[in-house]
Amino acid sequence: QVQLVESGGGLVQAGGSLGLSCAASGRTFSSYNMAWFRQAPGKEREFVAVVRWRDGLTYYADSVKGRFTISRDNAKNTVYLQMNSLKPEDTAVYYCAAGSFLLLYTGGYYSRPSQYVYWGQGTQVTVSS
Repeated sequence: QVQLVESGGGLVQAGGSLGLSCAASGRTFSSYNMAWFRQAPGKEREFVAVVRWRDGLTYYADSVKGRFTISRDNAKNTVYLQMNSLKPEDTAVYYCAAGSFLLLYTGGYYSRPSQYVYWGQGTQVTVSS
């Protein structure tokens, strides 16, 4: 049974930092792309960042570029999202996701939730002003 379990959410002041983790289990993810999405109340689920497990290739949403860093630890089967310079508009439930599609920049398919077949339960991140 595939499981993605997020942890590390919480409350932080604007300008602060927070790190999220996503522990993956139940299958081999070496051919998968691992992503973080987020969803604020009343809004659609939004792409944040993706990393290709095989070689660490990454893409980011423009809204987080330069502030967030996605990474993976092959030995621990864990994906991370380091969030710095947090803003109140970063407040959302953050989800980890996995998909086995071909990761290309062209077309931006990596930003579509429909490309991902496995999802975690989400972790709340709240940034106070």
